[in-house]
Amino acid sequence: MYERGYGRSMSLSKSTSERVEIAVGDGPPMGGYLARPAGPGPFPGVVVAMELFGVDADVREVCDRLAALGLLALAPDFHHRTAPGAELPRDAAGRERGFELLHLMTRPQVLADAGAAIGHLRALGSERVSMVGLSLGGHLAYLAATALDLDAVAVFYGGWLTSTEMPFSRPEPTLALTPNIAGRLLYLVGEDDHVVLPEQQREIAAALHAAGSQHRFVAYPGAGHGFLRTDPAAAADAWERVRDLLLRKQQ
Repeated sequence: MYERGYGRSMSLSKSTSERVEIAVGDGPPMGGYLARPAGPGPFPGVVVAMELFGVDADVREVCDRLAALGLLALAPDFHHRTAPGAELPRDAAGRERGFELLHLMTRPQVLADAGAAIGHLRALGSERVSMVGLSLGGHLAYLAATALDLDAVAVFYGGWLTSTEMPFSRPEPTLALTPNIAGRLLYLVGEDDHVVLPEQQREIAAALHAAGSQHRFVAYPGAGHGFLRTDPAAAADAWERVRDLLLRKQQ
């Protein structure tokens, strides 16, 4: 379903956070940031897939916000194989380095990492696990939705879904795997996104529509890439939709 919309407000409660290590196969552990809701739990879990800059303050803030909604939120370090613990500056140099690291990520590796994060949350008591992805992480979350057991997935402006330019989008474009998505998926993007161009947006919306009524595509007029940080109205509406998606049990 292709929608437009702007927002409402929601209340948040306190949470706590910690750094964790996550077992991945027989190699070194993967670092991560874990935000816990207040109270004894258990809680539904959500994996937060980072932007290309790493698990930085903005990504940790997303985890904290999700934890305040009552979700056990874990942001794994998808750079752990090549630049563990990297937090790149959000400038031209950081973006350039981030793209270098993106080209070192393969599809099997990122699926293994996402699967390990899901397993970590289940080991902490989360019976239901969902995923939220931001930009690069949006692509990784969409990919995970096609291959892993996830209750729901929220994709914020995930790029490169229609192409094979990135190693994690090969051998076929990730969008071609859309029929494999078993859970609910919400794709959120600005109509003026310079990464996800209008033709690509139409392709993504069409693929989700063809895959089933439980998927939603929402485009925000006048909003660009990264609107969570730059467009308060679009961000408020998006957060309401994400809350409704993640806190509603699969029908």
